Amino acid sequence: MSTYNPYDNVAATIRDAAGKLGLPENEYIELMRPERQLTVSIPVRMDDGSIKVFEGYRVQHSTLLGPAKGGLRFHQDADETEASALAAWMTFKCALVGLPYGGGKGAVKVDPTKLSKGELERLTRRFATAIAPIIGPHLDIPAPDVNTNAEVMGWIMDTYSTLKGYTIPGVITGKPLDIGGSLGRPEATGRGVMIVTRELLKKLNVPIEKMRVVVQGMGNVGSVSADLISKLGATIVGVSDVSTGIYKESGLDIPDIMRFLSTRGNLLKDYKGSGISFISNDDLLLLDTDILIPCALENQINNANAAKIKAKYIIEGANGPTTVEADKILDDRGILVIPDILANAGGVTVSYFEWVQNLQAFRWEEEEINNRLEVILCKAFRSVYEIHKENNTSFRTSAYMLALKRLAAVKRIRGVFP
Repeated sequence: MSTYNPYDNVAATIRDAAGKLGLPENEYIELMRPERQLTVSIPVRMDDGSIKVFEGYRVQHSTLLGPAKGGLRFHQDADETEASALAAWMTFKCALVGLPYGGGKGAVKVDPTKLSKGELERLTRRFATAIAPIIGPHLDIPAPDVNTNAEVMGWIMDTYSTLKGYTIPGVITGKPLDIGGSLGRPEATGRGVMIVTRELLKKLNVPIEKMRVVVQGMGNVGSVSADLISKLGATIVGVSDVSTGIYKESGLDIPDIMRFLSTRGNLLKDYKGSGISFISNDDLLLLDTDILIPCALENQINNANAAKIKAKYIIEGANGPTTVEADKILDDRGILVIPDILANAGGVTVSYFEWVQNLQAFRWEEEEINNRLEVILCKAFRSVYEIHKENNTSFRTSAYMLALKRLAAVKRIRGVFP
């Protein structure tokens, strides 16, 4: 794994936004490091009878605005530093869109593709037990992230509820509908990417029908983003997954690709679409396109490739896909970057709706959920755009300025205990 520290991105961006706002260090210093970090050992009985011990993390960056909120990922390269950076991004994301949440994130260092379903369930339940003392509907509410899904969230909800002795659906979001999940949640992050992309092009008076789009990462976020943006009339010319990228100048058949990838174990390297070319993920980022939407992992756009990127607009579907050094290169080149804390905030917004429904023991219809999501994201985009125009700052700095201003205001009201 790279020695690059993603938390450096967090610290640099906070300082930059604070400087633009003229905030004294006392008003943001506590946001420079996480409130709480828990590392746990997870012994799991494997199918062959052996015991294997995995390492897991849960980080709560801030609970200034409310309970910590953030995803849980299973990945072989996960570590506490990455989890801390992701938790911090969640703090600013929630503040930006006005949710009553702080930022949290969790991870288990494991390659889930190498586990059987039984091993994965035992790992998940043991991890849930290990972090149970610091999570809960009013403490910290996990959600799906890389390599986790509704089924995994269901196991966590059941484990936590069993430990407490009664059903507690509000401990987690992104659950199956039958146990308190929300309509619209699986598509929410990708829908948010579509909404923000659409709103940006409206402000710039650019017809989306003329846009050529590349999506890196065809997981949940990337596939939904590609599907919804293509339905607005844009042409998706390139997509990728962990195995390869594929490219077609005249446009890819996104519904067909999604059908192919919906079968467990299918990878794009085995896709047989007509007229496609196979390219690497690295080359995919450098395609001649109008819009680039990175929906994979952190640090994908860096100082090694930022000067070669041809896209006019970058919409960050992933968390932290652009390094600080790359951000400056892109800004100097006039490439507009819509930051992750705005572009992918649809997921946490609908997670909030799910949590509210759980607390109320009530269910909203999908139309209401999608309408509420539109209102929140469009309002947040307009606010960031206004700061961007007024201060001549990048969209990332503008978004952090808005979020940090809100966080600092709450800190002044709450004070420091004791």
